[in-house]
Amino acid sequence: MANVENIVPGNADGDFFVDSRCIGCGNCRDLAPANFAKIAPYYAIVKQPDDSDELRQVFEALVCCPVGAVGSKQKHDMKAIVDSYPQEFGGGVYYLGFNSPYSAGGKSYFVKNADGNWMIDSPKFSPRLTKWVEGQGGLRYMFLTHRDDVAEADKYATAFGAKRIIHREELEAQKDSEIVLDGFDTVEPQSGFLIIPTPGHTEGHCMLLYNSKYLFTGDVFTSMLRFGDKLEVWDPYYCWSSWEEQLRSIEKLLRYDFEWTLPSHGRFVHLPAAEMKQALQACIERARDEKEPFVATPERINLFLRMIPALRDAGQPEYAMRMQGRLEEMQRRLAASST
Repeated sequence: MANVENIVPGNADGDFFVDSRCIGCGNCRDLAPANFAKIAPYYAIVKQPDDSDELRQVFEALVCCPVGAVGSKQKHDMKAIVDSYPQEFGGGVYYLGFNSPYSAGGKSYFVKNADGNWMIDSPKFSPRLTKWVEGQGGLRYMFLTHRDDVAEADKYATAFGAKRIIHREELEAQKDSEIVLDGFDTVEPQSGFLIIPTPGHTEGHCMLLYNSKYLFTGDVFTSMLRFGDKLEVWDPYYCWSSWEEQLRSIEKLLRYDFEWTLPSHGRFVHLPAAEMKQALQACIERARDEKEPFVATPERINLFLRMIPALRDAGQPEYAMRMQGRLEEMQRRLAASST
């Protein structure tokens, strides 16, 4: 539970607050954008809720914070909010909530399907969610978009006998995954499901398109950061492999129709298919003007310095070494630019 004694700077006076456990994942901002904002390196509640809609959204941010950093000074009955998760978008597609700290607060999803249910990335492993999944008929597949957001996928796979699907380039994160993707061609493992390799954020990043409507996008898209409610690509600061390759990957998405982008990190975007294609094209045009991702700045170097030991702790030493090489290149560039 959040501790009122550890409130971070920048919180507006009032009932709700963020404390120093905050890991900067931004999930609170995604769920309650009118109330939360980043006050680096933390998020804070910069505006207390002043109507019922904002109050509900702040309650959802409190419930879904992966580390319990959002709190309130007053006691509130949270049962109705807790019971509202998982939340259905329609068509048997759900946002599971209860984001995991092991994926830096990444979102995860569930697809109820007559030929077997799917989970996309992993939430916290909890009795509440396992009971809910049981009530939906169990789990056949777990689609893991990339190494950052596998969280506790192994526990869900064991509990339900589910088969994990992951690209070989990401396999270090779930070494005993049952289905390993090779190459970068689109795959249709089951009617209605298309796996679209989209390397760039990481080497083996993939997306999943369900019923030509719901696109589970991993760590590529968001909204309401720099361009209002428009579809946008996470900026190069958060691209770990190749910005140019990521750009080619999202250009490939113009071949497909979809109405929802459902990201691991960021806000959902819902538009009619024709408008979504226009939004995607505009998003690509903006992305072409971005700087390359490994620009050497002290801020990006510090980010890598934090990530590398975390990757080792997460059992990904090979990837940590790869990131170490990129860190050293950035350090060389920064040193050269200062001479």
